[in-house]
Amino acid sequence: MTTEKTAVLIPDERIIDKIFLIRDQKVMLDRDLAELYGLDTKVLKQQVRRNLNRFPDDFMFELTKEEFENWRSQFVTSNSDRMGLRYSPMVFTEHGVLMLSSVLNSKKAIAVNIQIMRIFSRIRQILTDNLSLKLEIEEIKKKVQNQDKNIELVFSYLDELIAKQEEQPPRKRIGYKPDH
Repeated sequence: MTTEKTAVLIPDERIIDKIFLIRDQKVMLDRDLAELYGLDTKVLKQQVRRNLNRFPDDFMFELTKEEFENWRSQFVTSNSDRMGLRYSPMVFTEHGVLMLSSVLNSKKAIAVNIQIMRIFSRIRQILTDNLSLKLEIEEIKKKVQNQDKNIELVFSYLDELIAKQEEQPPRKRIGYKPDH
């Protein structure tokens, strides 16, 4: 059993490089998933089309023509990369990738899916950690700004006191006056 897992294990970096942010969602393209599963993109798409009721819009969508052209211009640099990109790809969110495991029943697809889900979970955890760190930093900034305002207030009071003292006429000395 251990050898089966290591035989299909894909370096995490290879999977992470295939996760894109489209429509403010972390997604993977059909052709990248097919490659990871060891399938033709055509086979993956057929399985999805046969089970469309399992893939609502928040699980899978096709890129609009504009999104597709924008994506191609940003990520596709060579003609060899354009192979298989004549049509807008199906794009799968995290839930869509999870649903693929019920449609693609090969051992490799299941093992790769488990690995992809773990990576999505790690990414979510990293984003959550970053968000809480950002919130803590913002709170510290607010405290510092408040302290800066308090220090400025103290200095403005001191300036007012100095100004008031300078405005007052010199006081007459009282007490022992030496004879001159």
